[in-house]
Amino acid sequence: MEYRRLGKSGLQISALSFGSWLTFGKQIDNTVAEELMSIAYNNGINFFDNAEIYARGRSELVMGEILKKKKWDRDSYIVSSKVFFGYKGKEAKPTQRGLSRKHVVEACEQALKRLQLDYLDLYFCHRPDKQTPIEETVWTMHNLIQQGKILYWGTSEWSAQEIMEAHRVAQQYNLIGPTMEQPQYNLFERTKVEVEYSQIYNSVGLGTTIWSPLASGLLTGKHNSGKAGETRLDILGMDWLKEDVLKEPKLKKVEKLLVLSKEVGVSLPVFAIAWCLKNPNVSTVILGASKSSQLTENLAALEALPKLTDDVLDQVESIMENKPTAPAF
Repeated sequence: MEYRRLGKSGLQISALSFGSWLTFGKQIDNTVAEELMSIAYNNGINFFDNAEIYARGRSELVMGEILKKKKWDRDSYIVSSKVFFGYKGKEAKPTQRGLSRKHVVEACEQALKRLQLDYLDLYFCHRPDKQTPIEETVWTMHNLIQQGKILYWGTSEWSAQEIMEAHRVAQQYNLIGPTMEQPQYNLFERTKVEVEYSQIYNSVGLGTTIWSPLASGLLTGKHNSGKAGETRLDILGMDWLKEDVLKEPKLKKVEKLLVLSKEVGVSLPVFAIAWCLKNPNVSTVILGASKSSQLTENLAALEALPKLTDDVLDQVESIMENKPTAPAF
């Protein structure tokens, strides 16, 4: 396993990590979840990603039980949670969602109880909250760090402007600003990571814990029939995701990527994950899996890195035709 610094912090995070979105407490049973976490940990993964909204809190309950059972040294792994949506989803009352001091503090306590932990290593603001002053959120995160309930805080799917506003507030009041951002990043989704954040990697030392490296399974090639099959896209409530993934232009590009990955000598999922890892501004790539065979396969992405030569990357650009460019001023 390769370990990278999380932004400007001293935290060493595994280049590949493991997340529980759509799987723990929902798509797979607890025995499979334990098997997957064990495979991840035994292969050097030290970051396990979670959130209050995942399976409405059940994901954290499952992960907490596994961590308690495995008895791994607490200082050997990193656990995250995210706050914004609340664990009750659409049924949440006004004070049970968002980034107000009340919800952030109470959500942190609830996550700690579900995960059976004394502190969270990483705590993300899952989305920006237009209804809460940014000063209130930054102060609350700073206070949670001072209280020892979280070690680092960050954002997820925030704009560069919003991230920098948080840093401005932190500097103004001598507080601890956000260390990391969790954006979507894959061969189809590139603009935020490659262009929008390009100036703030160096200016504030932004770390990234990227999600959906396989574009919700599209970059496995399994959807090239145009059908979701027995995948996460068939989960109740995922129609919005299915409609976005199963588009003909995307499927045609995947067909070409399949050919290229075979020429390189790796599977398409491994190829797609390795492509993400080639970006030096990616701190860790969050893997998701419902089967041990999937996770074991994807762990080979680090070994595939040398195969993604400049020539191969040029071929990728010719296929994708979506390399983002910074706007001219």
